[in-house]
Amino acid sequence: MRITIFGTGYVGLVTGACFAESGNHVCCVDVDADKVAALKRCEIPIYEPGLAEIVEQNTRAGRLTFTTDAGEGVDHGLIIFIAVGTPPNEDGSSDLRYVDTVARTIGSYLTKPALIVDKSTVPVGTADMVRLSIQEELDRRGVNPSFDVVSNPEFLKEGAAVDDFMRPDRIVVGAENPDSIELMRQLYHPFNRNHNRIIVMDTRSAELTKYAANAMLATKISFMNEIANIAERTGASIESVRIGIGSDSRIGYNFIYAGIGYGGSCFPKDIRALQNTAMNYDYDAQLLGAVEEVNQRQKRVLLDKVLDHFDGEVAGKTFAVWGLAFKPKTDDVRDAPSRVIMEGLWEKGARVRAYDPEALDTTRALYGDRPDLDLCETRDDALKGADALVICTEWRQFKSPDWNLLRSELSDHIIFDGRNIYDPARVAREGFVYYGIGLGDQIAESPTLQREPMSPLLAEAALAD
Repeated sequence: MRITIFGTGYVGLVTGACFAESGNHVCCVDVDADKVAALKRCEIPIYEPGLAEIVEQNTRAGRLTFTTDAGEGVDHGLIIFIAVGTPPNEDGSSDLRYVDTVARTIGSYLTKPALIVDKSTVPVGTADMVRLSIQEELDRRGVNPSFDVVSNPEFLKEGAAVDDFMRPDRIVVGAENPDSIELMRQLYHPFNRNHNRIIVMDTRSAELTKYAANAMLATKISFMNEIANIAERTGASIESVRIGIGSDSRIGYNFIYAGIGYGGSCFPKDIRALQNTAMNYDYDAQLLGAVEEVNQRQKRVLLDKVLDHFDGEVAGKTFAVWGLAFKPKTDDVRDAPSRVIMEGLWEKGARVRAYDPEALDTTRALYGDRPDLDLCETRDDALKGADALVICTEWRQFKSPDWNLLRSELSDHIIFDGRNIYDPARVAREGFVYYGIGLGDQIAESPTLQREPMSPLLAEAALAD
């Protein structure tokens, strides 16, 4: 099929590349001439495992092209995807100006039948807006080619987007027209052969499904962080609680890890947008407000542990920070908890030596050159001259540190772990004071290895056997 994608951001580029990988001819349109020129050279503006390879392969094969010419894009595609950004307004609502601009652009050039697909995360009712904007432009031109607008929200995880697209859990299609539904089935057939993953519904339900999915996942994270804070105050271990509740098949183990909150471009923005939608219909979505409130508070939990340990006196101290991206396998630092922690330390006069496998460039672009931030090329280099270690992202390479190097480099043998990636008993045996999330105030003493005497109860049981 001939497919056009408007927008070469995270969603648009992954969508276009994966459709091309399955044999379609894809034209990606973007207004940023520098980005288009770079993509033509197979230079990828984001880090996403596997994406660079399929972009290069399909560009070389001629199945994936990039242009700034909107007319070329509209003329190319039988199916035209809108995958532009929907940044938040100050009130939390989604800014739909880019979506509307693309819709009107399509209406300005459309001369043949086409199926328009909303891929961007958009509020309920956006498909109706897109349809109206296109029709207004067609009426202005005095032409009337057949078109339809459907909703096809993305469910891509940063760090696993290519795999998510190629092997989706579900493919949601919001449409009422049988011909549009059939065309979407044909388009997604290569990704749907093992069993039927396509779920067809009306457009408004499809639009809400995307927000509801992200809100549910964010709710699980904030709920678990609330329980972690309770566990910490009552002497329980959140790791034991996690295993205990995760074994319930109704709950499961996914998204119930305690930590320092969620970040990125999706959860925070989508929670606020869904709240705004509810307000527009005179409904106070209190749970959504609580989810975001808990998350904002949770981003400060590890910072508060650092400041409490040093009685607020961190001026002149240096902290090694492992992990800058909001999650592993991405370079995205938008709304990342690491930012709250570093900015809080800087405010108190501390220095930071930070390392992340992928997010150094995005962090440098965000903060520029500043005297209290050193961006290091390796995790071990970040330890040099540091007083303590702060872990913000659970990258795999952080999970097996060189304990001897940690002991020799850190002037204070203290680890502040915002992702609970270490076994507290092991850290204690290595001689470190360890602060986690939901594990108690601190774990500073090695557990005794001496076998405790058998209790009277167990002794009686042994005699009975």
